[in-house]
Amino acid sequence: MTDDIAAIAARIPALQGFTGTPRRLGGLTNRVWHLGGHVLRIPGEGTAEYIDRTNEATAARAAAAAGVSPEVLHADPASGLMVTRFIPDTVTMTPDLFRSRPGSPARAARELRQLHDSGVIFPARFDLFAMIDDYRALLAGKSVAPPEGYDAALREADRVRTALAAHPLPQAPCHCDPLCENFLDTGSRMWIVDWEYSGMNDPMWDLGDLSVEAGFDAAQDAAMLTAYFGRPAGPWEEARMIAYKAMCDLLWTLWGLIQHANGNPADDFLAYATGRFQRCRALMSSPDFAARMESLHRGG
Repeated sequence: MTDDIAAIAARIPALQGFTGTPRRLGGLTNRVWHLGGHVLRIPGEGTAEYIDRTNEATAARAAAAAGVSPEVLHADPASGLMVTRFIPDTVTMTPDLFRSRPGSPARAARELRQLHDSGVIFPARFDLFAMIDDYRALLAGKSVAPPEGYDAALREADRVRTALAAHPLPQAPCHCDPLCENFLDTGSRMWIVDWEYSGMNDPMWDLGDLSVEAGFDAAQDAAMLTAYFGRPAGPWEEARMIAYKAMCDLLWTLWGLIQHANGNPADDFLAYATGRFQRCRALMSSPDFAARMESLHRGG
């Protein structure tokens, strides 16, 4: 066992007695390790700037109670250390695996629906537009600026915001950061992990964000929505999901720039942010986007 993992494990009752070799798992901002029947999450440097660890721990426990996430065995909001139960015989999903594993968009959608319908209450509220403002303020104190054209995209986002607000959905407990890698697939069901950004939110955010992260095509979007609703989605429902596809890229552009400014070595976050912003602008400027937003505003 590496010295730093051994030292951490010695402080956590759930991990005491483990003498095997830790195995590094994924993670863009955090370090995640498999230790026998447990998973240890060590928070990444700088994440305390924008992650509420108390909210995360509460939401992770609530998601476990809802049956969609592994049991939480230890969570220390002060240090950000978290230990969860290891789920065996699962595959950590990626965009390629969502394309190659039959039925995976539907399995993910069913877990999200179970979460959204669970009735659990997350302590935070995921407010997309407030987060954009917060991230922009955070970037103002760093040496990285939003990409050229971001203000113009925000003006377009105001029209999307108006369309979304015309017929609001009840707030539901949402994951809010459904990266492919946050889904663990057994082939018959999925588990969802990583509740750093979770909060009460419009449930269609989770579907739009998953579609973007996994690079779903129209057929995969249809499979996801049909599994979620138990029927084919109507034009208004599809438009709401598409609106959030654009908005999540707008938000995570800023998140990527913060990672770049913080010197996070896990990825090329400048390229990540640039790619997300280009995809956002491409969707917003597509021929049918305005028509879909009009449908969303009408509610049908």
